[in-house]
Amino acid sequence: GGMRDEAEIRGHRRTYIGALPGRIIQGLRKAGTRNPVFMLDEIDKLGTDFRGDPASAMLEVLDPAQNNSFTDHYLDVPFDLSAVLFIATGNIIDTMPAPLRDRMEILELPGYTLQEKARIAVRHLVPRQIENHGLKKSQVRIPAPALEKVIADYTREAGVRNLDREIAAICRKLARRVAEGKARPVTVRPEMLHDLLGPVRFESEVAEKRTMPGVVTGLAWTPTGGDILFIEATRMPGKGNLILTGSLGDVMKESARAALSYVRAHAAQWKLSPNFADETDYHIHVPAEAMPKYGPSAGLAMLSALFSLVMQAPVPSHLAMTGEITLRGRIMPVGGIKEKVLAASRAGITHVMLPASNRRNLEDIPPEIRRKIRFTFVKDADSALRLVLRNGRATHRP
Repeated sequence: GGMRDEAEIRGHRRTYIGALPGRIIQGLRKAGTRNPVFMLDEIDKLGTDFRGDPASAMLEVLDPAQNNSFTDHYLDVPFDLSAVLFIATGNIIDTMPAPLRDRMEILELPGYTLQEKARIAVRHLVPRQIENHGLKKSQVRIPAPALEKVIADYTREAGVRNLDREIAAICRKLARRVAEGKARPVTVRPEMLHDLLGPVRFESEVAEKRTMPGVVTGLAWTPTGGDILFIEATRMPGKGNLILTGSLGDVMKESARAALSYVRAHAAQWKLSPNFADETDYHIHVPAEAMPKYGPSAGLAMLSALFSLVMQAPVPSHLAMTGEITLRGRIMPVGGIKEKVLAASRAGITHVMLPASNRRNLEDIPPEIRRKIRFTFVKDADSALRLVLRNGRATHRP
């Protein structure tokens, strides 16, 4: 990552002062073998400037049809790289040039769950930080409940880098106490974290206990894991306009318009007045405005929020949903199911509605989470809305 000079890969021509082979040939020379494993870290951050385009130079290195005759400018003879195994890492696949992406086999690795992070911390991070801070295992103990509170309240990430920093901060505070002569063993409890790390930095959304028409719990994927979103709908006298707020991207705005169109198109099926929306403005709001929301997975939740509002049937607070809709009413599959379901479990959700095509993703969810949550799979909007109506208390029909 950050490499900008094409000569770093292809090498310098020997006519230049201080010429060197490229990093690939140098690595082979250092390894002393023709078939090593190369780790190309942060390949999505390759730069481009007047010194060349290293991303294009990487095409010849990674393409199995070309790299058997890779030519380094310094050697100026073809060199066979076909026996080398290249493993590249990156965070954002969209920033990589499409031709370079085409040469790779993409393996998407989801973020760690809270339980996985806690186990990694117990086995690796805590022992390492205790040793780094000159402490003994007998002096400090950080059990799993305290680690889970650190993960939930003080970090927001897919990996464990910030968790490692927070554990180091705890060890620094405890090492100072030891240096002051307070050498008795300490077991870090969850209630001690405020004194050690300060006030809570992140608050997780919790399922609301009170239900009312027009409020639905949606599930969202974020780079740091899953989260729940409350989608709110209301109406007022107007001219049939749709108002959308909450820092929504274009895809979510289109989902909201499709949801309203579906409800209006199927008004007769639900015994609604054909012109029920002509003199009414509908407003859909997704709180947490500071967080941009642009993914294609909120259509089903927006449709349920509008339908709940129109039918005056509250959606149960223990029900959360994700999925995208079409104008024909099909429920389309979405990604990030594992992260979304884990977020639902953390928030106290006990019933999750998913697209039928996402049934295969249940294998990715830990068994202990699957046992706590009831899953309902829907193929079309009609069956999803019937489920919402059956679970809600229909108090009034306009």
